Order: sequence, then C-alpha cells, then structure tokens
Amino acid sequence: MSDSITYTLGTRTFVLDREKAAEAYANKSIINGRDSMFFNILPLKYQWAYELYRTMKANHWEPEDIPMGRDCEQWRGSDPSITEIDRWIIKMGIGYFSAAEGIVGDNIIHVVRELVTAPELKLVLGRHAHEENIHADSLVYMLASLGINPHENDAMLEDIPTIQKKTDLVVSNSRQMRRDIDLTVTRNKQDLAKNMFLFGQCMEGTQFYGLFGMILSLYRQNKFPGIGQMFRYTLRDESNHIENLRSLFCGLVEENPDVWTPEYRAELVDLMRQSVELEKEFIRDCLPLNAVGLSSEEFIGYIDYIADRRLESCNLPTIHGGKLPNPLPWLAEMMDIKKEQNFFEGRVTEYRKSSSLDAVSDDDL
Repeated sequence: MSDSITYTLGTRTFVLDREKAAEAYANKSIINGRDSMFFNILPLKYQWAYELYRTMKANHWEPEDIPMGRDCEQWRGSDPSITEIDRWIIKMGIGYFSAAEGIVGDNIIHVVRELVTAPELKLVLGRHAHEENIHADSLVYMLASLGINPHENDAMLEDIPTIQKKTDLVVSNSRQMRRDIDLTVTRNKQDLAKNMFLFGQCMEGTQFYGLFGMILSLYRQNKFPGIGQMFRYTLRDESNHIENLRSLFCGLVEENPDVWTPEYRAELVDLMRQSVELEKEFIRDCLPLNAVGLSSEEFIGYIDYIADRRLESCNLPTIHGGKLPNPLPWLAEMMDIKKEQNFFEGRVTEYRKSSSLDAVSDDDL
C-alpha cells in the first residue's frame, strides 16, 4: 500500500501523507498524547466517548419547560400532606446541589478536560460541563419558583457543616490539580486518576444519591412533581457522567499500568470510605426525623450498597464485600445504574409542556 494519496486537479497536485495520518491516530491517548490546537476528532480512537456524547446530546432538556404550578401551591401550604420535613429536604437539595453542580462543572473544564489529550474526550467532557450548567440553571428555576430567599440558600453552604465537609473534600482535590503537572510522573498520573474517581464515583456516583433518593421519594408520593421531574432528568444525566468519568479512569489506568499499585488501590477505597461517612452525616441532617416513606437508616444503607457497586465497576475491592442487599428496591427501578440508561427510552422532549402536571402515580415510575 502506498504511503501517500495524490490528488491532481488541473495544474495543481496535492499529496497527502498516509503514514503521518496513521501516526497521528496512533499517538492519540487519554493523557500524554498528541498535543494539537486542531480539534479534529477523526479518526475516532475512543468510540465510546463519541457515542456517549451523542447520547448526552439527545437527552437535552430545559428547566423552564417543566411546569412548577403544583409545586408552588404545595410549597405555600395549600396541600396539608406537605410537612416541614418535606420542605426541609427540598431546601437541602437546592442548597447542596447549587454548590455541587458548579464544583463538578468547574473541575471538568479546568482539570480533566485541560489534561486529557484526545479531541473526542474533550468533546464529551465539554458536553458534561454543559449539562452541569443546565442542572445549576434548574436549581435557580426551582428557587425562584418557590420564592426561597437566595441568601438563605447561599448560607446553607457556609453554615451547615455536613455540606461544607462534603464540598471541602472535592474542592481541595480540584484546587491542588490546577498547576503545571508533568503527567509522565507516576504520582501525578495517579492524582489525575484519583480526581476522576473522586468526582465520578464518590461524588456524582455516591454522594449525590442520598438526596436524589429523598426527593424522588417525595415525587413518588405526588409531592413537588415539577422538582421531582427535573431531578429525574438530572439523574439520567448523572448516570452518563458517572460512566464518562469511569471510562476515563479505567482507560487511564489501562494505558498507564504503573499507576495501578496495591497502595494506590487501597488509597482509592479509603477515599470512597471517607466519602460514604460524610454522606451518612449529611443524610442525617437532611432527614433528622423519619417521615412517611422516608427513613434515614434506609438511605444510609443504600449509600453503602451503591458505594460497593461503584468500587466494583472500577475493579476495586468493595467495602462490604459487595454482598449488601438493596434496602430500597423501588429505588433500584429509578436509580440503578444498569437501568438508568433505559429509564428514559425516548427523547427527553417527550415530557409534557402543558401549564400543569398531573399527579404522578407509581405506575409512571
């Protein structure tokens, strides 16, 4: 086979070097690959990243298309079934995620996307960050619709220690990565992989799920249907984010086997263990009193269960041997990562854009 392709058009001749093109493809890697300002994703080396990007793009949604009329009525006291615990869970949800979604998006752009080298990886990470913006926008929409004082919302981040502890864990990691890093050094490669693991499996994959479960439990009881619907869409997005960072993490390890030492694996399991303990403290603050369909111990048990699954998906030893039963089987249908991919079979645009949202029954879940 010739090492070049020649095109002759009139008096002009163009010679394309096939060997150079093949070399450029071979030099694609997750880190330390071909460094180019040209955003040319073809030919694709990481097909999974492009397919995931297309899936994420097809799932686009806008907060304003989801009606909040019934939520506002319930929030203002027209529904006697709404309790102060229900309202507190919503406040904690908006308060925590207002900070967390921005932290994740900022880390994706300024750490992970900055350091990976294959263009198709930068493509899917750009979409990941865009969806974090949509989630943050949805929280602004919820807050404005319900009439919650934004200063009160901001104060939750500063004044509730369990929120502060959770955010400090990820912010401190992200901050230390914002420097010139020599990714030929094993420890630096380990630090980047740790960042992917922390944000993808510990934060988005485990710590987010306590509040997801509580808010979807309210939604299941026909409480705050607009907020519940937005969290359903957010949850579907999060399943793709978890997979995005898991694939990057596993790919980095596969391409750089010097990273995967026994000591490093133990470090990651300890990081998950620490994240789980912080989440358990947070769940107790979100649900200081048990209510109808809401038990803090059940949600705490669910966090243990899902943390093991995240570890297992990254080829790491589990904290509890991976044998824990799921204490919330109904959540398995709504939140199980193997089912999340199929939870919204059609396009997100199938959600109704009417002026009101009918009551949601268990059959709709």
